[in-house]
This record gives sequence, C-alpha cells and structure tokens, in this order.
Amino acid sequence: MIKVEGLYHSYTKDEKYAVKNANFEVEKGEVFGFLGPSGAGKSTTQGILTGLLQLQTGKVNVAGYDIRKLDRRMFNKIGMSFEQSNVYGKLTALENLEFYRKLFDVPTNDPKELLKIVGLEHVANKRAIEFSKGMKHRLTFVRSMLNNPELWFLDEPTTGLDPAIASQIKDIVKAKNDEGTTVFLTTHNMYVADELCNRVAFIIDGDIKLIDSPRNLKLQYGEKLVEVEYRVSDTLKKEKLSLIDEKDRLHLNEIINTGQVELMHTKEATLEEIFIKVTGRGLE
Repeated sequence: MIKVEGLYHSYTKDEKYAVKNANFEVEKGEVFGFLGPSGAGKSTTQGILTGLLQLQTGKVNVAGYDIRKLDRRMFNKIGMSFEQSNVYGKLTALENLEFYRKLFDVPTNDPKELLKIVGLEHVANKRAIEFSKGMKHRLTFVRSMLNNPELWFLDEPTTGLDPAIASQIKDIVKAKNDEGTTVFLTTHNMYVADELCNRVAFIIDGDIKLIDSPRNLKLQYGEKLVEVEYRVSDTLKKEKLSLIDEKDRLHLNEIINTGQVELMHTKEATLEEIFIKVTGRGLE
C-alpha cells in the first residue's frame, strides 16, 4: 500500500533534513507504526504521503499512485485523522460530516452512525465550536472514516482522550484492520503502538533507525525475566529472576514448589525502553 525509497525533505531547501534517506514499505492489511518524539520527522513523512507536502527527493507510491502525480482518485482510497482537530466550528457535528462526504466520488458511511460509534450522537446538532478538545478529536477521527478508506492515516489517535474513549478508539482501529484496512499510525505513545502495530519504525532526527515487529524487538533487546511475589510465613517477598541464569531458574522452581506464590509474571522490555536503548533518546 505504501512504498518509499530514498525520501529526503528539507524545509530550508538545504542539507538540514527533516527526513533523510527514508526507505520503507507498508504491506496491505497491516498496522504500521511510525514512532518517535516530537520533531523526529513523523508528521513530515506523513504530510508527504498524504499529499500535504510536496515531494522533494525520492520515490513515493501510495495506494497504487505515484505521489509526484497526485490523482484525486487516490483520496477516495485514503483517510486521514489529524492530531490537531481541524473541524469547522460554525458547523454542527453532523454538518461537518455531511459537508466532507460530498468531496468523495465513492459511497460513504452514514454520518449519524459514525457519530454514534464514538458517542457523539447526542451532540450531532451542536456546533463544533462548543465542543471540548476530546470531542473535536473524536469528530476528526470519524470524519476520516467517511469514505471507508483502504489506507488509513492516524496521527496520535488517542491523544487528549480519557482512558475509556481511548480504549474505544483502539477497538475501532482493530476492527477496521480486521476488515482489511491498512493503517499507518504516527505516535510517540509506545503503549498504543505495542497494542496495535504489526510492525514499527523508530525514527529520530529524520533518520529511521530500525523497522521490526514489537515482538521481535522485545526478543532481541529485552531481558528474559520473571517477577514473583511469594509468602514465607507472614512475610511477603518479591524477586526478579532471570530465565536464562541457571541459578535463578532453580531458585524459581524452589519458590513454585513451596506453593506460596501469590503473583508471578514475565518482565519484558517495553517499546519505550527499547527505543531509548536503540536511539539513545527519550520520547518527549
């Protein structure tokens, strides 16, 4: 669905690159995460892929179209949910969706049904200027679903949302992906990426450091540890033991055989810890 070769972009038209020599592919049906801190080059790359920024150097193919030769038919195939909501404040929620659906040359979803799935049906006839930041974000999100996109660009889809709504948004993304929608997710939230993505790319200072699945990254960079809490007489003890070290494994077996284990779980590296290890930089 996406193929990028030798992508460079400079806002100052010199060698100060916001994105430099980016090469990656996104396969049909996968959720691909583009991960990095603010200023890493995520939004620049996404802007080029969606036609918002002009391609300077490199080859980019999106949904079967050469981005150098923008074709309106491409926009029938893609959806875009921006981190910064850009809805029309003077229009109601329903009017925003009704206006936007007229821009497409393909069948569109029922705006009322879209508002319902994100809990905005009760404010369908309320002007967007009166909405909270989270409500505007949800409206922007469902607007990107109007044309049943084959390729769905999501920029920080859970930012500013309370945990319940954020969980609902993630469930919607999973459901659409199960239906075959390809998702390009840009985020600095490694927990969202870990939950949703088949593969992730780490980008820092415009440079893609690696691309792999969250599972492979954890196996490659994470330590194989187990945290166990157990009780000896009336004392609760907690230990972190290696599954590789023979002495730790034998000790773990002894603890298990006592039958006093209360909690036990594997301790794997998080994507954020791996990102810091790989890039030497945090996500803020």
